[in-house]
Amino acid sequence: EMVAVEEVQVISTNAAVQGKIHESESNNNKMLNNEMKRTISSLVKRANIDSSFNNDDNFIVLTYGGDEEQWKLMIQIQPFAVYMFRGSEEEGPPIIAAGTNGLTHFEVRRSKECSTTTTSTLNQIEDTTANDVAADTKEDADRHGGKEVVGYWEDGLAIYADGSREERKEVVEEEEDVDKGEGREQRRLEEEEFDTKDMWEEKFGEHLDSKPNGPMSVGMELTFPSSTHLFGLPEHASSTQLKTTAGMDGHHYYKEPYRLYNLDVFEYELDETMALYGHIPLVVSQSVKTGTAGAFWFNPTETFVDIEETPRPGGDIDSRTHFMSESGVVDLFLLPGPDPPTLYGQYAHLTGRMQLPPIFSLGYHQCRWNYRDEADVYFVHSKFEELDYPYDVLWLDIEHTDGKRYFTWDDKTFPNPIEMQNKLGSTGRRMVTIIDPHIKRDNQYYIHKEATVRGLYVKDKSGNKDYDGWCWPGSSSYLDFTVEKVRSWWAEQFNYDRYKGSTPTLFTWNDMNEPSVFNGPEVSMQKDLLNLDSVEHREWHNLYGMLFQRSTAEGLTLRNEGANVRPFVLSRSFFCRKPALRCHLDRR
Repeated sequence: EMVAVEEVQVISTNAAVQGKIHESESNNNKMLNNEMKRTISSLVKRANIDSSFNNDDNFIVLTYGGDEEQWKLMIQIQPFAVYMFRGSEEEGPPIIAAGTNGLTHFEVRRSKECSTTTTSTLNQIEDTTANDVAADTKEDADRHGGKEVVGYWEDGLAIYADGSREERKEVVEEEEDVDKGEGREQRRLEEEEFDTKDMWEEKFGEHLDSKPNGPMSVGMELTFPSSTHLFGLPEHASSTQLKTTAGMDGHHYYKEPYRLYNLDVFEYELDETMALYGHIPLVVSQSVKTGTAGAFWFNPTETFVDIEETPRPGGDIDSRTHFMSESGVVDLFLLPGPDPPTLYGQYAHLTGRMQLPPIFSLGYHQCRWNYRDEADVYFVHSKFEELDYPYDVLWLDIEHTDGKRYFTWDDKTFPNPIEMQNKLGSTGRRMVTIIDPHIKRDNQYYIHKEATVRGLYVKDKSGNKDYDGWCWPGSSSYLDFTVEKVRSWWAEQFNYDRYKGSTPTLFTWNDMNEPSVFNGPEVSMQKDLLNLDSVEHREWHNLYGMLFQRSTAEGLTLRNEGANVRPFVLSRSFFCRKPALRCHLDRR
């Protein structure tokens, strides 16, 4: 698909492709066969394609743009690969090449019965898994030393009935294991050619991923010729410029690929590729020879990205990326640039531009954990006034609620929320309250009661029961924001007659929306949980926080129907999308 392109010229000397071209009235190609061959041969030479694949009939060339700016996209039919060129240039490498190094892969869903794995191998896997589960169950029992577990904290460790907390076991790595990646390629070569372990079931701590569709993955490598400067792949606690994670000689900066999997990381490490709260699968190349070019890998499943620098003929260096996602499809967008403003305009055409935020949100926000009561709020507010120190917004964390039930107020500590908002609003200040996606499992709580009756929660892996996880309120269920009816219902909860004590000067903070589950694997949901359409959580994990924030923003817009009032919703987790208003918070 050529996005935002009005007219495309298609040429190929392949007879089957030519037949399709002639059927299309939109293609205005008048080139003769010899002229086509010269054009294709020139591009094949510029791409430095292996002679075994460079038969002219093996390519399709799409040209678009005008006299001032022209682009060529050359598709190699067998094996599949794509090369993008700046069409006005007569020489030089492509600006992006995709699928050129044999790393394009697409593993389909399967069942054990359909697998090519032998019966004996499957029996061996099942026996190994059963033994591992039995051993892990005993280990988990020993882990708590017989103490009764009454809850979990944000770091995923248990809270015991006697008031004590589980202590994290320190893992001491040997010196050779804590380098910046030396020898990684050698370790790969020592792995088994076909590793059947964890194919059908996989353990993470005490959690078992049932993997009902077996092992899956999709991936493709992207090369940015004559470029040593790559940027993107937020969010990681690493340098702005992406650094190498792989190398033919085993020497590279990071020992692991960049991981894109939204997580509540209680204490993250610096200068590492570990996953954090939100991610955008966009890579941007900046090069003297090829200008600005980028690639957007639209896949919301767990994704790893390797970065490698390789020499090319003539002494230049190419930067190569390898995207590997657990599931989904290959949905790749190439962004031709040629400069940063143009490229980000092309990206915004895909995801939407961020709307202008309300002007108050650009000022100083006063936020701490936490404000004890209304008197505390008034005291802080009065000190800002007394010291003539500018601020625009004051935030309330979860302690303002009635027992950590969102859309409520503690009537002892915050008995007059409307009066409080109006007093701050009279001086031009707004307030923000926290609202998270986990809902306290309390049958007397109107949000939980209605969500249960309407069937709006994420299900367990059987699809029969509402998922029960642990977060700030204790036992909690999680609304399924992948479904439109749930998002619409959630947006309605922000109406002034539903959210009692709210006013037009009250806005929202969405936290814990990776989603965070204190007793889940990696402090998140199990991958084999199901949404209301029976789709596994692994397929939409990175979308969850964005869809939650989107629904909240829609609610803040709908509550003022007919009025020109911009919403403000600050979200900790994020992913690419068409935004209503997108912000990001790392409150630590």
